[in-house]
Amino acid sequence: QLRLVESGGGLVQAGGSLRLSCAASGQSFDTYTLGWFRQAPGKEREFVASIAWVVSNTYVQDFAKNRFTIGRVNHQNAVYLQMDSLKPEDTGVYYCAAARGLYNRGPGDFGSWGQGTQVTVSA
Repeated sequence: QLRLVESGGGLVQAGGSLRLSCAASGQSFDTYTLGWFRQAPGKEREFVASIAWVVSNTYVQDFAKNRFTIGRVNHQNAVYLQMDSLKPEDTGVYYCAAARGLYNRGPGDFGSWGQGTQVTVSA
């Protein structure tokens, strides 16, 4: 069973940065997509970004392009989400998830989820 643990959330002022990390353990995930999702209060869970682990192909959702970067953490079985130029509307619980296959982006494709980490961006 693949286990995912997020960290790095917190409170930041608008325009600031946060770096989230998702540590994976429990099984091999070379053929998996690791993704980030978020859920704001009162809103549906939405896709943020993903990376196909073995080939490092990445995809970032439109609202986060040029602000968010996803990648593999060097020397660790972990993926990061670097968030720059944060906006109040980025506030939410950010979840790490894993899906078998290399190019998954829909929430229904992801069978393993972390517990989430809170990101709060104040104006």
